[in-house]
Amino acid sequence: MSKPRVLFICIHNSARSQIAEELLRRLGGDLFEAESAGLEPGTLNPAVVRLLSEEGIDISGKETRSVFDLKESGASYDYVVAVCDPEAKERCPIFPAEKARLHWPFADPSKVTGTLEERVEAIRPIYDAIKGRVGLLVGEYRRTGRVS
Repeated sequence: MSKPRVLFICIHNSARSQIAEELLRRLGGDLFEAESAGLEPGTLNPAVVRLLSEEGIDISGKETRSVFDLKESGASYDYVVAVCDPEAKERCPIFPAEKARLHWPFADPSKVTGTLEERVEAIRPIYDAIKGRVGLLVGEYRRTGRVS
């Protein structure tokens, strides 16, 4: 039986969706296939690259992707999770899901300024919140076989 496919989307695919994708792979890779994309793909956020490296996850050479390219390619997903902040919710892309579309509103790390170290520390709570939510999703699926 194939694993459910999960797509995490946000505006730039530079931070929140990348974090969620990689952490789902780490915490629930035995259960799910994970991908991420954005409405306006940008460049990876260096602070996010650093935070993921603390978990032993290297995304330094990874490219951001467009949700529109995935849609054009005919990709399909069981679950689509928008991780846009409440202010950008109306800009967050809509992508069809076979089972459920979810919205997990997280603050936008691209709005954080300062040195790399200051940005890492300012983004850490967002990172931790995403990690916690991904952990809940994995736990729920392990218990019930469902995501809500």
